[in-house]
Amino acid sequence: MNVWYNFAPVNEAQKYLLQSLSVAIVDDHALILEGFKSLMQGCGASGVETFLRAADLINTLPHHKFDIYIIDIGMPDIDGFELIDIIRGTYTDARIIVNTIHEEIWLLRRMLDKDVNAIMFKSTDFMQMVDAITAVMNGEQYFCPGLKKKLSSYKHRIEHPSDREIDILKALAMGYTSKEIAAMLFISENTVETHRKRLFTKLGARNMADLIVRAVARGYINASEIADNNRKGI
Repeated sequence: MNVWYNFAPVNEAQKYLLQSLSVAIVDDHALILEGFKSLMQGCGASGVETFLRAADLINTLPHHKFDIYIIDIGMPDIDGFELIDIIRGTYTDARIIVNTIHEEIWLLRRMLDKDVNAIMFKSTDFMQMVDAITAVMNGEQYFCPGLKKKLSSYKHRIEHPSDREIDILKALAMGYTSKEIAAMLFISENTVETHRKRLFTKLGARNMADLIVRAVARGYINASEIADNNRKGI
């Protein structure tokens, strides 16, 4: 697993900012936590607290509001997306930076839907995390270069489906017929067929299997959720 080994001195403005911040770092890898904390302290940050379990941070929330929350989305005890909701439920203005190894487009879209303040890949060097913290504290949203490149490649490649088309796409992936989808969504079967044709055009799919594969690859549907629903007979 990559950690921030590349290190360069922060500028004076960043050092001054870091000295005044309280930062919570949540990750289930002790080496990453200790390495990250050491680097942060080397940049002048003194208010850094680390948490190996999401539950430990949650227990701290009622008593301590941090300026920045840096969280790993793949925590074993509590789903990272649930953790975001809990933090924001406690402090609506919480500044959250997701620090993740996951680069799957459907997961990235979920992070974006949560309106987090920054998204960083763990392969990104440490100084870009300092840049992210600086941007977030200045009221800006920050995405690491790898994320920008990935999103840009999909943005320019296809025309995105509408929310209604994504609803239909998910239902198709779970094996529902056009008639069943029409009943579920309270629309006509002809409307379902129209959306279905548009989906094939927008994703450039040749058949239903190709449509689902392309939808998963572009992050419009979650393959694991579809598989779970199919196993449950939903």
